[in-house]
Amino acid sequence: MERTTTETQSRAGPDCGGQHETAERIALAESLCATRGSKLTAIRRQVLELLWDSSRATGAYELIEALKRKHGRPVAPPTVYRALEFLISQRLVSKIESRNAYIPCAHPERPHDCLFFICSRCGESTEFEDPRIAQALAEDAATFGYRVTRPVVELEGTCENCMLTAAG
Repeated sequence: MERTTTETQSRAGPDCGGQHETAERIALAESLCATRGSKLTAIRRQVLELLWDSSRATGAYELIEALKRKHGRPVAPPTVYRALEFLISQRLVSKIESRNAYIPCAHPERPHDCLFFICSRCGESTEFEDPRIAQALAEDAATFGYRVTRPVVELEGTCENCMLTAAG
């Protein structure tokens, strides 16, 4: 079982803790894209860097504004959405559907399905990776004659920090 959060304190595994620098993560992304026969273009790279540098799930229009500030000129929404679609297709980024926001995958080098725990108070999103749950969902879907192609599981509640703050 793995648990990663969109905060920089992500827990992606017992050996790395998800604590890699953005440059290291971008180098991995470039390598994965090359291996997969794709290219991490400048705009795709910049969007991925912004997501890694953010401490939370980020919406497309926030990314557009950040790129506008960085370049000093407008960036068209389709440009950012195309970059996000590519990053999702390469398993470098996940979309939190209920928030219409994006987070980078802690370990894009391996395929996995995730559950997201989302705090309804502060908006923190925790990515939880458990192959047993993915297998159970696939088996249950098969009993109904379905083959899952894009699982989206999001659970909303209150994170530990917000519970402590409310109790304090």
